[in-house]
Amino acid sequence: MECKDKNCPIHGNLKIRGRILEGVVISDKMRNSVVVKRELLEYIPKYERYAKKSSKITAHNPPCLNAKLGDNVRIAECRPISKTKSFVVIEVI
Repeated sequence: MECKDKNCPIHGNLKIRGRILEGVVISDKMRNSVVVKRELLEYIPKYERYAKKSSKITAHNPPCLNAKLGDNVRIAECRPISKTKSFVVIEVI
């Protein structure tokens, strides 16, 4: 399959820089976009316990990778592609 996406980090000319994160795709309903959920543990010193936190990140999903719902993915920071997208999927794990 040939990728003609200009925002593809592999076949296009989108440069990646900054953070590289991992998470699970929880939504793939948008065209060329996915929502990735990250699970985090935050230490609370007062109670000497850890609290679960999560964050949702909207990422560009190139057609050559085509991440689906439930996939573990690696995303990388890039320039802002739209109002909410500043990450791109670079690998389906």
